[in-house]
Amino acid sequence: MKNRIVLAYSGGLDTSVAIPYLARQTEGEVVAVALDLGQGGEDMESVRQRALDCGAVESIVVDARDEFAEEYCLPTVQANGMYMKQYPLVSAISRPLIVKHLVQAAQEHGGTHVSHGCTGKGNDQVRFEVSFRALDPTLDIIAPARDYAWTRDKAIEFANEIDLPIEQSEKSPFSIDQNVWGRAVETGFLEDLWNPPTKDLYAYTEDPALGNAPDEVIISFEAGRPVAVDGKKLSPLEIIEELNRRAGAQGVGRLDMVEDRLVGIKSREVYEAPGAMVLIKAHEAIEDVCLEREVARYKRSIDARWSEEVYDGLWFSPLKKSLDAFIQSTQEHVTGDIRLVLHAGNIIVNGRRSNQSLYDFNLATYDTGDTFDQTAAKGFVQLHGLSTQISNKRDREANN
Repeated sequence: MKNRIVLAYSGGLDTSVAIPYLARQTEGEVVAVALDLGQGGEDMESVRQRALDCGAVESIVVDARDEFAEEYCLPTVQANGMYMKQYPLVSAISRPLIVKHLVQAAQEHGGTHVSHGCTGKGNDQVRFEVSFRALDPTLDIIAPARDYAWTRDKAIEFANEIDLPIEQSEKSPFSIDQNVWGRAVETGFLEDLWNPPTKDLYAYTEDPALGNAPDEVIISFEAGRPVAVDGKKLSPLEIIEELNRRAGAQGVGRLDMVEDRLVGIKSREVYEAPGAMVLIKAHEAIEDVCLEREVARYKRSIDARWSEEVYDGLWFSPLKKSLDAFIQSTQEHVTGDIRLVLHAGNIIVNGRRSNQSLYDFNLATYDTGDTFDQTAAKGFVQLHGLSTQISNKRDREANN
């Protein structure tokens, strides 16, 4: 049987050149699969046609924007997904969805191999390949940049050699990945940790110092799901897009961090995720109102572990599925409205209301009408600190 390679196709130079290159290396045929995840830019029909012009026997374009928002971004909100308490998993949550559609295409079009453009140094090779093996281990995997030491210079040389019908635009100094959840930028002068990001690096956010008037926004949740902005019912995708626009205009969601990659190295990354950061902040605020204390305390550790699983490419792991079940069980009463002010790069929560709230005004107030029984506090405090008191007494006696 002839080899048929299903390629994760972006439409750029590298993956366009990969089509004839993979066909030559494997003596097979290439099926190109491109996903619209809300990354914007070029029309997807142009992307589809380019793959055919470059020699693909099939070119598949999938509008996965709603699926991405509903099945990948929404669980990230409910898990308050932030790797190292900072990174909102912009690229990490897109990879399992891309893999899902590549595997489907392979099964429908007689694929024998799947291929991606990742190098051997990053996290994405892991995210792609672990997910491929989880969903269909019969497919062989090819990573040209890693397996064939494929570089951009070699790609351009090969394109010229075979007169490939693509534009060879000037190489950007950055490596950029983007979707509706955010934008990730690395390499170039950012590899020197002392160099600050320049204005031209950003695309989703305005300069926070522009001085735009503050923007007040109300986000409504039902069972942990964002369902409306300023009282207007919207789909998850529409909510993310609306908050990207409004928070981006305020310079919200910029992040410059050094993160610990799975492969063991540290890497500097610059992110823009205006809608993601606002939604996670609002979701944390409504959980503060609606989750019982011990559930909330434990969930914070679960959220961190969930984020690590996803970052490490283990979206389909048994542990990730079990964490999903726990997180979902906590969301039943996470319902209400959060009011935020977006201004000069900041997200400020200044209002909360919920018919599922555990906040009791009569218990919390210090004014007349306080129903809290303060006489019970004295014994509570004494017993709460009793073990500490006994331990310190022992230590003092031992030192005398």
